[in-house]
Amino acid sequence: MNDPTQDPRFHQDPYPAYAALRSRCPVQRLANGPDGRASYVVTGYAEAREALADARLSKDTAAFFAGKGSSRRLHPAVARTMLASDPPRHTRLRKLVTKAFTTGAVAELRPFIAHVTDELLDRWPVGQQADFVADLAVPLPVAVICELLGVPQDDRPDVRRWSGELFAAGRPDVIDAASHALADYMTNLIAAKRLRPGERLLDRLIAARDGDDRLSEEELVSLAVLLLVAGHETTTHFLGNAALALLRHPAALDRLRADPDGIRTLLDELLRYDSPVSTATFRFTTEAVTLGGTDIPAGVPVLVALGAANRDPRRFPSPDLLDRDRDAAGHLGFGHGIHRCVGAPLALAEAEIALRAALVRFSRLRLAVAFERLQWRRTRLVRGLTSLPVLT
Repeated sequence: MNDPTQDPRFHQDPYPAYAALRSRCPVQRLANGPDGRASYVVTGYAEAREALADARLSKDTAAFFAGKGSSRRLHPAVARTMLASDPPRHTRLRKLVTKAFTTGAVAELRPFIAHVTDELLDRWPVGQQADFVADLAVPLPVAVICELLGVPQDDRPDVRRWSGELFAAGRPDVIDAASHALADYMTNLIAAKRLRPGERLLDRLIAARDGDDRLSEEELVSLAVLLLVAGHETTTHFLGNAALALLRHPAALDRLRADPDGIRTLLDELLRYDSPVSTATFRFTTEAVTLGGTDIPAGVPVLVALGAANRDPRRFPSPDLLDRDRDAAGHLGFGHGIHRCVGAPLALAEAEIALRAALVRFSRLRLAVAFERLQWRRTRLVRGLTSLPVLT
């Protein structure tokens, strides 16, 4: 069948299209996949979980596109990130960054997250209009990941702009240019840090590269770019989507205001309800695979629709309802398997602190425009708002 993401209505509300796909078959062939190629899409929860953990579905993007005559000119450090690799390379790279996102490491960042959140909310005009995305959901994660990596304050606006341009759907020229801008920036930042070493995450990665050569120079730049982009882009959409879901469900919002600490147990349901990553990053079959009763040949892309899987009624009854009391553990908002989001603990901490602070401080916070007028990012990969006008 044809790719439903090509329908202009899809980005406003993808869930009816996902439900229609899933009702036919949880795994099926799309006639027009990425770059005009046939591909398979996975919309069922059990099938998505299985696909995400199947080693026969490779993430080695460079291997898939080799010899296919692509005109793209992504910077190599962006084209071959940790996300676009398989073991053993993926295992080695992931091990180097995992310690930065443990529960203990994130706990040390919580005072900084709270401080930045308060500073941003101090600028919101009381009783007037603000933009939840531009005024909180964007700058907070940018500040946190830049602080973690050691990106200077003056450079952060450019870094944020280049990162956003990497998701410019339908604009390969913009994406390619942004990949070079980010990689060149990180190359220069790494050179500067070698002259004046510090104690940030990027400094530790440089030490790993220069100490025992566990990282090549390209891998070092690649990890820096990936951490920067992944460290804030999806968290921005997590915050925006979660705020919108709560503002559209007054009962859940009232309960949360009465018990602000309840946000901790609600985060999983918010991630399930409107996942910031709509489709998992690129995978392809290295051999023939049978998934959900569907035979998939070797050498074709497989799109794992996390947003669809998280609304599979076989796993989550009444999935289109935001259920304050639902046990949503096991959702795929952060993925699954060896590629599960390494920064999940940090994203959860940011969401907990920011949502609680905004919703408690602004007790009358509400949407400033109708849901139908909201604008969404027009990309298959992430689901997120371009803005979220609210009345404080």
